Amino acid sequence: MAGEGEEDVPRDAKTVKSLLKSMGVEDYEPRVIHQFLELWYRYVVEVLTDAQVYSEHASKSNIDCDDVKLAIQSKVNFSFSQPPPREVLLELAASRNKIPLPKSIAGPGVPLPPEQDTLLSPNYQLVIPKKSVSTEPEETEDDEEMTDPGQSSQEQQQQQQQASDLPSQTPQRVSFPLSRRPK
Repeated sequence: MAGEGEEDVPRDAKTVKSLLKSMGVEDYEPRVIHQFLELWYRYVVEVLTDAQVYSEHASKSNIDCDDVKLAIQSKVNFSFSQPPPREVLLELAASRNKIPLPKSIAGPGVPLPPEQDTLLSPNYQLVIPKKSVSTEPEETEDDEEMTDPGQSSQEQQQQQQQASDLPSQTPQRVSFPLSRRPK
């Protein structure tokens, strides 16, 4: 990757390649160079923009070296923070470790949430359709002719009402709790 087409590569890309080589990176994809160049250009534009703002604030007509240094320093202070000194960290750790941990209320083992919050509670429903009851076929004109002439219309109405009193065919929902198996 590093030795392909050295003649037509821009100077900045050659610089990025030499930086990668100096760091011991021999094998990389070609787009890595473009990514580094984009990062580099974006950083330079931000620093020069900040330097221009500082120069305008100081009522100068041109950007000078002090403005660029100030822009770089503010970018470093803003972007990269230094960890506190080791002595400060040791002092903070000692003061924090003076406070003992609270005693555990639970017994030995891992504390578990209440049973209603676990997956052991019923979490599903079965739809069990009611048994279909055989209904009498609808009467047609032919059936009316075949009815018992001795049967009154009142008895016929009672039979129809009994057929309508049968339970409807709506499904019934049932859930079962999951219980522990006996050992």
